[in-house]
Amino acid sequence: MRVKIRVTGIVQGVGFRPFIYRIATKNKLTGYVRNRGDAGVEILVEGTEKNVKRFIEQLQMKKPPLAQIHQVLVESLSGEQAYSNFSILKSSKETELSGSVVPPDVAICNECLTELRNPRNPRHAYFFITCVNCGPRFTIIERLPYDRQNTTMRQFSMCTFCQKEYTDPANRRFHAQTVACPKCGPEAYLTTNKGERIDCEDPVREAGKLIAEGNILAIKGYGGFHIATSTLLSEPIAKLREVKYRSQKPFAIMARSIEAVRRFAKVSPEEEELLLSHIRPILLVRKKEKFPLSDLIAPGLHTVGVMLPYTGMHYMLFDKVNEPAFVMTSANPPNQPIINNDKAALKKLGNFVDYFLFHNREIAQRCDDSVVRLHGKNQSIIRRSRGYAPAPIRLKTHVSKTALGLGGELNVTGCIMLGNKAFLTQHIGDVENLETLQFLKEAVYHLARLINAEIEAIACDLHPKFSTTRLAENLGAQLNVPVLKVQHHYAHTAALMAEHNLDELICIACDGYGYGEDGGAWGGEIIYAQQSGTWSFKRLAHLEQHTLLGGDLATRYPLRMAAAILAKETSPEKLWEWLKTQKEKFPYGEVEIQLLMQQIEKERKYPKFLTSSCGRVLDAVAAILGICSERTYEGEPAMKLEAIATKGKEALSLKPEINGNSLITSNMVKEVFLNRGKASVADLAFSAESYLARGLATLAIEKALELGVKNVGFTGGVAYNEHITLTIKRIMEEAGIQFFVHRLVPPGDGGISFGQAIIAGFAE
Repeated sequence: MRVKIRVTGIVQGVGFRPFIYRIATKNKLTGYVRNRGDAGVEILVEGTEKNVKRFIEQLQMKKPPLAQIHQVLVESLSGEQAYSNFSILKSSKETELSGSVVPPDVAICNECLTELRNPRNPRHAYFFITCVNCGPRFTIIERLPYDRQNTTMRQFSMCTFCQKEYTDPANRRFHAQTVACPKCGPEAYLTTNKGERIDCEDPVREAGKLIAEGNILAIKGYGGFHIATSTLLSEPIAKLREVKYRSQKPFAIMARSIEAVRRFAKVSPEEEELLLSHIRPILLVRKKEKFPLSDLIAPGLHTVGVMLPYTGMHYMLFDKVNEPAFVMTSANPPNQPIINNDKAALKKLGNFVDYFLFHNREIAQRCDDSVVRLHGKNQSIIRRSRGYAPAPIRLKTHVSKTALGLGGELNVTGCIMLGNKAFLTQHIGDVENLETLQFLKEAVYHLARLINAEIEAIACDLHPKFSTTRLAENLGAQLNVPVLKVQHHYAHTAALMAEHNLDELICIACDGYGYGEDGGAWGGEIIYAQQSGTWSFKRLAHLEQHTLLGGDLATRYPLRMAAAILAKETSPEKLWEWLKTQKEKFPYGEVEIQLLMQQIEKERKYPKFLTSSCGRVLDAVAAILGICSERTYEGEPAMKLEAIATKGKEALSLKPEINGNSLITSNMVKEVFLNRGKASVADLAFSAESYLARGLATLAIEKALELGVKNVGFTGGVAYNEHITLTIKRIMEEAGIQFFVHRLVPPGDGGISFGQAIIAGFAE
């Protein structure tokens, strides 16, 4: 019997060919296996019918742990047996099939870690030790098929020892494209901040000592540079905040071990499992009340973002020091992508870091660390990047055309919908400048090449002035394909529905801002969506609209938002008196307050800048309670409000007030204002979140009952708030309604491109 088998999925770079070789020879089959240029694998086997059938069964049942098989196409061949043995052939450049892709980068495996620590092993203390089960994949690939000459490993010729393992079918480095050792592989070296080499026998461990002493280092990793410093000393962290213009935004940290994490954070069994997984994301875990690390790491927050080492280099950084963790934050100038080039690192970082830890392997694809938090036992992805991208999300539905979604303006990703698979790019960031926009364009092109996709439709945000909107229009003209503009919250809703394979949904979509169909600033919406061939959406209800005093200024200075809301329920005299007590929090003091009062009066008569944003209401409460008076990073007031609310309990017990299709929020804000000093700040913060959760749930249930819909979902950036999410979930379960939240894509704007692409994929 002779058959040709083509396998699609994640089957290159995961030890699939060595696996096929082993089961083929075990089943006494002859033939070959080879990679293809479309990221698939081609197999030809010859043997008895019984052995061939057993081989095909084992191919799917006993696949390598990192492999994902999407499709197995079997074709019977005629003719006589042509092969005398089974072998791994040179890869083919054929690109007939679409949808296969190289795997994400994988954290160092336990076997390699054991060898790293073994003084008798030739790879002892080799910082880039890897095997077929671990190491970089996505960040080193330049083109397909996934062979060494198509990666940034091509400049490192294997020594005799590595070549022997590479060609030994019994070795776990059999055809591992990243195989290397101290004799033949990439080299690490330490330099000054001017790039001058420092003569040093053990540069990685020396770098760890320098960090522990309070120096700031730039460290080149798999997908870009990190900036590292001590977590116990506040002075270098303060300096880092000053030079990175991050006065408050939390820094991620890397802990030496799971035991070290337990010294400063509370870790559930589910959180421990995720921290130790091959993904190794940054995980937001709750700080212990007596937090032994510097308060400057995550000021004003109840969580800290922590990851465990995911390369040999990371483990070695801790070998000669006693610190439980290092600050390990992405090295990128404000609103620019993570740096992945040595010269750019020296130019952009050399003026404030003390040393560089380089290696001499190029980074083909920049890729930030992923960020995740758990709501109870459920995963909520904040940033989907290293460890996840570019692995696809497989759906039960197939789109009618291959579509590209380009996201919004903040926390952007791109997404290509191909068949029943959604391929998201790595995290791109805030597309507010040319460098990040170019990164998005390059990432999308690279992803399309990897999966052999021909784009047939493009989707973008409805906002006419977004950079991604202009990019979509330009790409549409270049490719001669239609461009579909999708309302922001409809894209959120579609992403949630597609993830759970739903035909209809009442969706609560809450965030800071989305350009509405009416040109307004939406952000607290109840949406009805249907998917039956094409998509349809209807905005059923929303939060009470409030004035954005000063437009974008109201998003930066939440006291403006507080003043606008309180003006509805408070006399001008009382509002004026309170605002004067806050004058030091306004950039222009009392003069600015006077202008604000005039604006309030004008907007009362002729309202222009209105928003239904849930994020802005949370901002206002944070400002009234003195928690945050200036937003220095996205979501800061709401995040700090949540941190305080974790220590509180219900103090107001307000019944949600619904007026027609609007949940009134000015009454709640007024009660928070009036009860300052009577109830604790924590209790008032908790009560404000509780009111919004109960009100949104009530409104959604009301609309679900009216339309006979049994499913309610929650999406948007506010869905990261654990208290609000779990409160809505409890109310839905008590009402007998199925409740859905995101598990596979970010609820925030990192998931927008997925929603856009799935809508465009079905558009007529």
